[in-house]
Amino acid sequence: MMQNQQGQQGQMHQNMHTGNVPPQMNHGGHEVIDLNEVLSSAIGTMNQYLMLRQHVKDPELLDILDRQYKFMQDEYNITLECFKSGQNPSHPTSSYKMNQGNDFIYGMTPAQPKKPFQSVAEINDEYISSCMLASCKSGAQMKTMAALESTNPVVRRVLADSIPNCIEMGYELSIYQNKHKYYQVPQFAEQDMMNFFNAFAPAQGMPQGQMPNNNVNMNNNMPH
Repeated sequence: MMQNQQGQQGQMHQNMHTGNVPPQMNHGGHEVIDLNEVLSSAIGTMNQYLMLRQHVKDPELLDILDRQYKFMQDEYNITLECFKSGQNPSHPTSSYKMNQGNDFIYGMTPAQPKKPFQSVAEINDEYISSCMLASCKSGAQMKTMAALESTNPVVRRVLADSIPNCIEMGYELSIYQNKHKYYQVPQFAEQDMMNFFNAFAPAQGMPQGQMPNNNVNMNNNMPH
């Protein structure tokens, strides 16, 4: 992961109508709108974690929730900081580390059909971990779109460094769900998988006769 200090802090940019753009205003229109969405979504996710926390029964899930909440809070703060200043935040984006292995159990077993709850009392760890996973997936998508639209180099890097953390948090939750059979992972039959594996071959060097020859004397194409 690249560190967001590599952004060009303090560089003066130009607006064709108003002249020099100070660092705190070094943001394009798409970026401003997308960052408002990212920050609002981060607040929504943290609020959701806070509300769901009281319903968690499994100590392992509670530990995941608390660690992810603390990490999200720090990421939110430095994203807001660099967005408002246009410059490097007080510290770089950290890397989220989950506390469990990455072993999935493949295969499907019968389960009760899902349906909407009839009361708040039905909220359980399966539902809570599903909400958390959905928020992590949404955050990864939203930050990716915002990074692609960001003109400020520091904000762009902070967002780009944050995306792998959303992925890691989502992965942690999917492993937790898989272990408890909330999230089952089917597999193709072995022959079908082999057909997919064998559907592609490695690329072999530069295509011949497709690239322009830079050594050609352009004068040969000029009229005499």
